Amino acid sequence: MTIGVLGAGQLGRMLALAGYPLGLDFLFLDREAGTPAHQVAPSLLGSFTDPALLGQLAERCSVITFDWENVPSEALDQLEARAKIAPPRVALATAQDRLLEKALFAQLRIPTNRTQAVDSHADLQRAVRDIGLPAVLKTRRLGYDGKGQQVLRKAADIDKAWRELGGVPLLYELHVPFDYEVSAIAVRGQRGEFAMYPLNRNLHKDGILRLTRAPWKSPTLEAAARRYLRKVMDHFDYVGVLTIEFFVCRGRLLANEMAPRVHNSGHWTIEGAVTSQFENHLRAIAGLPLGSTAARGHSAMLNLIGSMPAQQALLAEPGLHLHDYGKAARPGRKLGHLTIVEATARAADIRAARLLRRIESRKI
Repeated sequence: MTIGVLGAGQLGRMLALAGYPLGLDFLFLDREAGTPAHQVAPSLLGSFTDPALLGQLAERCSVITFDWENVPSEALDQLEARAKIAPPRVALATAQDRLLEKALFAQLRIPTNRTQAVDSHADLQRAVRDIGLPAVLKTRRLGYDGKGQQVLRKAADIDKAWRELGGVPLLYELHVPFDYEVSAIAVRGQRGEFAMYPLNRNLHKDGILRLTRAPWKSPTLEAAARRYLRKVMDHFDYVGVLTIEFFVCRGRLLANEMAPRVHNSGHWTIEGAVTSQFENHLRAIAGLPLGSTAARGHSAMLNLIGSMPAQQALLAEPGLHLHDYGKAARPGRKLGHLTIVEATARAADIRAARLLRRIESRKI
């Protein structure tokens, strides 16, 4: 079976590497050569909306998925009548628009923060009056890793935020004084089978995920996350891996956003779970039985951002697993990640904190 993938970044690369042991083949479509997935699998190069390339993808592949949630809707318009797409297109369309995403949470009675659509400067002023400050103004589409956002703390910030972001559809949402952030990752098969990975606790810096710790043991939060994920996945008749990111506020979850794909905070599952999120995504979309999502121990995953530490120094660390995505260095760019798995949460936390300090001080 050949799996088609729209987008050929590091997520696609890890999908291919997880799929080869299952006997799966891959064909990627991306705009340029030299991408992480292109280094390990065949790729079609050109526009995501090129009819000839999309035709090849549909003809040569049994099912088509994506490693990037900003795939143009025109590409899926062309593919939908000719190929099987998983996860479902409507889930992707919802995740591409923050307003639709928040409306979905409200429809399914999943707690989230207060929001309001903003299409003009007058709308922004009205949202400030209705919702209050502090708040965050976001582009409804194409934002990720903290991009396309402005924090408003006082009335004087209104005009600046509009100058920075105005001119595209926006979303204004109340700033939540959360305690910390978690993400929940689950997989659903073609017959409705459901499995969830242990909860992850995430640390961000400058809007980019730096550290994930898993499992984050909170039976109450995990039970709530499981309910919310099942609601979303059943609503879409979902197939594949889905992630919801949550704020934890006074012991309860507030949904922030969802990602209809494998997720950065789930990279720890490659070494730290019985079946990785990448393998389970492929099992689901290929119609294969799902694998166990149980943790093998206590994991910490650190993103390597902007520049790669010396490989020799990293690999000298006992039990450290390094993933280099083969990308050119650039400020703010995710170039790889590393994972450690320990017998206890304390041991994993101590090692992760030490490694993070060494990496950020460039002592490794």
